[in-house]
Order: sequence, then C-alpha cells, then structure tokens
Amino acid sequence: MARVTVEDCVEQVPNRFDLVMLAAQRSREINNGALLTVERDRDKNPVVALREIAEETVELDGLSEGVVKGLQKVADLDEPESEAELMEILAAPAAEAVAEEGEEGVEAKPVEETELDASIRFEDVDIPNVED
Repeated sequence: MARVTVEDCVEQVPNRFDLVMLAAQRSREINNGALLTVERDRDKNPVVALREIAEETVELDGLSEGVVKGLQKVADLDEPESEAELMEILAAPAAEAVAEEGEEGVEAKPVEETELDASIRFEDVDIPNVED
C-alpha cells in the first residue's frame, strides 16, 4: 500500500474521531519503541499507524484501552460493591479526624454551633468602582 487514505481505515473504524484517536495512540506507541507490524517505507509514524489499522495488523481493543488510560487522571481503584461499603469508606477518615482532635483536647463543634465574628459584615467591605 503506497498511500493510505481515511477511506481505507474507515472500514475498520467507522467513526472518524475514533480513528484519529486510535491512530494517534498507535503513533505514540511506535514513537516509544513498539515494534512495527508493517514495513515503514520511509513513512512517518502517523502514516504507519494508519496503514497498520487499514491492514488490521494491530489490535484495536488494545489501542482503545491505551487511549483511555492515557486520558485518566486518577488511578483506577476497585469500586465498592455496595452502598454500605461506600459509606464505611467515606466515614473512616472523618472518624479518624475526630479521634485525633479529641486526643489533643480540641473539641469539634458541628457547623450549626459555630459562631461567626459579628464585627465583620458584607456592608463594611469597600469595592472600588472600575470605570473603563
């Protein structure tokens, strides 16, 4: 295949956006040293990636997983199986914080009992007029 076109690849990946994402992922893999499944023929990595997709020499599911992992900002953790487990996980840090505060002699008050300084009011703040 001397030249690769989008039409050659759309048969394998019907959505053009997905095709671009998969080709970009494969191109990054090639750039990082992955073995080629087609001959390079003096082509750049994106063209090689498209040729591999068109000729079905790469696994598209693996590329999809690579795209997702590359976009994740938080590590994939095991999700709690029930709502009760979730509540236990969320309550644990709060219970530890209260216990630590109690050990130091600091009494934790609920938000309703907290008093704000009555001397500070919104009206007391001067906001300068900005004229263009």
